[in-house]
Amino acid sequence: MNFRVVASLSGFLLVSPELAAEQAVHPQTLFTNVNVFDGVNETRIENANVLVEGNLIKQVSTSKITSDGAKVIDGGGRTLMPGIVGCHEHVMMQLPITTLLNSDERFIAAVATSTVKTYLMNGWTSVRDAAGNTFGLKKAIDQGFVPGPRIYPSGPMITQTSGHADHRTFQKPLTNATHGVPTTGMEYFDLAIADGVPEVLKASREAMRMGATQVKIAVGGGTGSYADPLDVVEYREDEIKAAVDAASDYNTYVMAHVYNDKGAQRAIKAGVKSIEHGNLLSEETLQMMKDNDVWLCPQVIVYTDIPKGYTEDQANKHRQAYAGIDNTFKTAKKIGFEKIGFGTDIITDPAMIARMNDEFTYRTKWFTPVEILRQATSKGGELLGLSNRFNPGKIGVIEEGALADILLVEGNPLEDISILTKPDENLALIMKDGKIYKNKLQ
Repeated sequence: MNFRVVASLSGFLLVSPELAAEQAVHPQTLFTNVNVFDGVNETRIENANVLVEGNLIKQVSTSKITSDGAKVIDGGGRTLMPGIVGCHEHVMMQLPITTLLNSDERFIAAVATSTVKTYLMNGWTSVRDAAGNTFGLKKAIDQGFVPGPRIYPSGPMITQTSGHADHRTFQKPLTNATHGVPTTGMEYFDLAIADGVPEVLKASREAMRMGATQVKIAVGGGTGSYADPLDVVEYREDEIKAAVDAASDYNTYVMAHVYNDKGAQRAIKAGVKSIEHGNLLSEETLQMMKDNDVWLCPQVIVYTDIPKGYTEDQANKHRQAYAGIDNTFKTAKKIGFEKIGFGTDIITDPAMIARMNDEFTYRTKWFTPVEILRQATSKGGELLGLSNRFNPGKIGVIEEGALADILLVEGNPLEDISILTKPDENLALIMKDGKIYKNKLQ
């Protein structure tokens, strides 16, 4: 089949002649008879119309919109809402751990093409990948070869020796430490061990060279790593600041893996803008985050099951992290801290990936449906927007000038958020960047 090259905000797309002809005939899409959740307000805009032109939302109105030649889609009273924004995902790592450890990079990348399609068909139109070599996959999606969400890649998670991303086994001698970029010996993970300011600078700059939209570092212990309990603090402040300086020079920011207070506070003082997980944070730290405009990106679903292959020590850390979520969320609510993102952190569990939207209902223990929906749309869009020039446009909202990432939902998720846990049944239409990937209304 021959392809035609067309311009887009994010670069160039290869599209089939049939799709090119469809876009030429219908450069606009008009949604009529929809009730709009705009990503922010707790009430829907009733009986509205939404006009999409190219990859942007052109108009939102309760009055009739006239647009000659537009493709008209009657929403039938369904809810029109922004696409879901995932702030902490691992799209390259969705294989059982034993398979992942014994597979070549091309097989893992091929499986990832199925993973990103799963994300998109679940309504996730943008994801921030929190560690892994997703640079080629992002290009394949952006150029139209693979259906998937818009990816904001971090590249390697940068860690100190013995840190969260140092996955060398205890049998490996100390002399096997691989400093700098790109690997710890498991190249497809794209994890980087870097010690001291010069190495952290180099690792961060290498990530930016490859196309990272933000830098990811580990500043505390983790459940899946061997050598660091959750209370361990990783990286000195000058090392963290080195990553922040490198990212800032590229006009972007640093996200930091950490559960504990001391590591989080050290990261905040050094200029980190996104704390990942944060399950064991105190009111003092959350207030510090609020005062410094620092985001919290927590997850619930990943802690609801012990991953296969975990040692008892890893399992106990996993349980400790799960137990801490309750206090973190209750404290955040208490002090009015609302810079909270949405995500899953699912790794090596294809079965859990298939039910990723259960994250919506897990959060109802602490948050109202509108609070959760904001986290999954406008809040996530604001967080990913910290990447500045790496961000192709405004996401997570239904408003004029925003990127046309749109879901048509059966029912009203502001009243019953559980309907989003059945995307096959309840997502009637999925549009990303102005292009329709699913339409049950035709």
